[in-house]
Amino acid sequence: MIKKYKQGVTEAYASCFFMQAELILKISSWFEISPYAGFINTSASDEDLNGNVTKERVETTTFYFGGKARLKAPIPYLAPYIEIGIGLSIGSYLTQTAFYDVDRSGLAYHIPLALGLELGKNNNVDLEILYLFHLGEAQFSGMLGVGLIIPLD
Repeated sequence: MIKKYKQGVTEAYASCFFMQAELILKISSWFEISPYAGFINTSASDEDLNGNVTKERVETTTFYFGGKARLKAPIPYLAPYIEIGIGLSIGSYLTQTAFYDVDRSGLAYHIPLALGLELGKNNNVDLEILYLFHLGEAQFSGMLGVGLIIPLD
């Protein structure tokens, strides 16, 4: 996973460890809600993606949790969806660019946004692109996730 912050021509990147678990509560065939929790730990490099030396840094170590709503097309084998929600993060954030100098620890809010597909006859494989926007910390995290949906009934 690559964490990216971009403002004008300024970009900072970091590699990341990410994990998340969620409980999907089915309200109807096209609407679901999900409480979730996860962890992100990034480490910045002294180089950008082109190998140029940079002093810009983006680092995060945070535990996060919240709730999301999912709208999906209830199609067997291929069910596209979109999710949005709100959550809280507890951790530390460092954003040093030409436009921002944020060095903060504690509680912050974030907004998750995801686009994905549920695959398989029973839609039990989840493939998604997930973003967590930490607006107050001038950061966002983007992840490509693959998950397995395990029915609990």
